[in-house]
Amino acid sequence: MNFFTKKKPWNNLEFIPFKLCVASIYLYFGSHFHELFKHYSYLLLGVFALTVVITMYLWIQKMRQAN
Repeated sequence: MNFFTKKKPWNNLEFIPFKLCVASIYLYFGSHFHELFKHYSYLLLGVFALTVVITMYLWIQKMRQAN
């Protein structure tokens, strides 16, 4: 099963975890350069890990529905 060649439409509700995933990792990396977000670095890393798992679950579930 090649994930990168198949195209599937995503609705807005399924796309929210991906957006949170990308936003949290950007903020996590940015927290090392700014004191405002430094206190929240572990929270942001946790949000990133959780949203990666949710996004991968939705992606694999969508691929299985196609077969």
